[in-house]
Amino acid sequence: MGNCCSDVSSGAGAIAGVGGTAAISSARGTTNDAVDYYLKSRGFNGLFSHIELSFCASNLRDRDVLSKSDPMVVVYRKEKDETLSEVYRSEVVLNSLAPKWIKKFTLAYHFETVQTFLFRVYDVDTQYQNSKEEMLKLDQQQFLGEATCVLSEIITKSTKTITLELKRKEGVAAQTQHHHGKLIIHAEESLASKITTEIVFRCSSLESKDLFSKSDPFLVVSKIVEQGTPIPVSKTEVLKNNLNPIWKPLFLSVQQVGSKDSPLIIECSDFNSNGKHSLIGKVQKSLSDLEKLHLTGQGINLSLPTTGAGQSKVLKSQLFVDKFTETVQHTFLEYLASGFELSFMVAIDFTASNGNPRLPDSLHYIDPSGHLNAYQRAIVDVGEVLQFYDSDKRFPAWGFGARPIDSPVSHCFNLNGSSSYSEVDGIQGIMTSYTSALFNVSLAGPTLFGPVINSAAMIASQSLAQGSRRYYVLLIITDGVITDLQETKDALVSASDLPLSILIVGVGGADFKEMEILDADRGERLESSSGRVASRDIVQFVALRDVQHGEVSVVQALLAELPSQFLTYMRIRNMKPVPL
Repeated sequence: MGNCCSDVSSGAGAIAGVGGTAAISSARGTTNDAVDYYLKSRGFNGLFSHIELSFCASNLRDRDVLSKSDPMVVVYRKEKDETLSEVYRSEVVLNSLAPKWIKKFTLAYHFETVQTFLFRVYDVDTQYQNSKEEMLKLDQQQFLGEATCVLSEIITKSTKTITLELKRKEGVAAQTQHHHGKLIIHAEESLASKITTEIVFRCSSLESKDLFSKSDPFLVVSKIVEQGTPIPVSKTEVLKNNLNPIWKPLFLSVQQVGSKDSPLIIECSDFNSNGKHSLIGKVQKSLSDLEKLHLTGQGINLSLPTTGAGQSKVLKSQLFVDKFTETVQHTFLEYLASGFELSFMVAIDFTASNGNPRLPDSLHYIDPSGHLNAYQRAIVDVGEVLQFYDSDKRFPAWGFGARPIDSPVSHCFNLNGSSSYSEVDGIQGIMTSYTSALFNVSLAGPTLFGPVINSAAMIASQSLAQGSRRYYVLLIITDGVITDLQETKDALVSASDLPLSILIVGVGGADFKEMEILDADRGERLESSSGRVASRDIVQFVALRDVQHGEVSVVQALLAELPSQFLTYMRIRNMKPVPL
């Protein structure tokens, strides 16, 4: 096993009379509520943009004897278990082997999920062409070809266009060799996704939660997902000793909250350095409600939940909206289209507290049946999302807290065993190197984060100096309480100026309170030993036990803030999504 190194190698036909009204409304960009509900009902509630997909084709098979084919596109969402759910049908284009369909497919793009779609093209029989497209029985139409892709593959293209080779259905034997033509898909982000709202909040007559001083209030804004679970999307700074605070502006986008009418919970809490903040009061309002409060100049009373089920006490404390303005901002997808990439890195905890890897009760146990352990699951779940945003798919991978063969304990060693480079090929490369390392190191300790964070920061710093359009994402998977808390804070504060975010997954049953302090989701930004404050929040922490049986997945919980952290970095550095 080597030591950590800072390598950076790193033509349209006539349209049949099929569902004309639907085709027109969708072409104008009307939100597809059915698709949104379908996605939300399956837990896809993170930061998203509304995307319109347009379709055209070329060189389709001609299945008609006296005329050309009359093609229609049908789109299915493909689940992890390979089940298909139909989500869209185009209109029918008459007499064309190179159709350009007018009806758009509007859907929600969710960064934190892998959205796989199957596209099938059919030749609609003449006798059915006056029927509404949703009434057509597909087994009565002639199949022309199909193709599959992930939505991320489209929106990461600089042109936001992908050309897919149409093929015969999976599992159907080819009787003769036929060309099936090509399907061209183009994505456009809707204008609503680009609107950012600047809000200035003020409170009056807050209750004091401290014995010898006034409260130190801050606000956390959370959206409510379909299952009723609040997920934080933004927060203010902490104002010391202040019962009538006016906070700095918050910036909320439709991407973050879902829509202008989506319910938001705004919590006002008294900051405590031990992480146990005291709730002062809260309100539930949408962006539209907040805009009305601003226009009227009125305040809304905070309330505090009481012991009675569903009951709350109305307080004299009030929340005011002193400013509410909407502007069009550059979006995450615009940066991707201009050539920016997300580069994935991983660091794995090899300390002895994980248990003997050869025993089934170890967190590192490799199950011969193929069942993934917690470390493997975190790698796969996060990696399968992020891999689409990295063109070369070469990922730095490290271990820490172990003793490589004939070496002292290392708090950052290359997972692949090399002494000169840390990168591996793809997610499978990480998995293979992880399994190999388990049998080539001795688990030791203690648990230190500082060295791997500094190694990741060095790669990000060198990439920045070279003018690279890369933003790095380090995944740390650990089972224990860190013993270098202040050194880790120092490393994070320093890294907050770099194109880097850090995701931490806690596995096992340890007390992860210190990780929540690093996350800084509900309090002050991190401060280094020299008194320097982090320029932005770059950490997201999730304890696997808290989400593995819940409605929100590990990936959702981890990646919810990543696009916002990316955009915050770009805006702080005034970096624009200039086209390539």
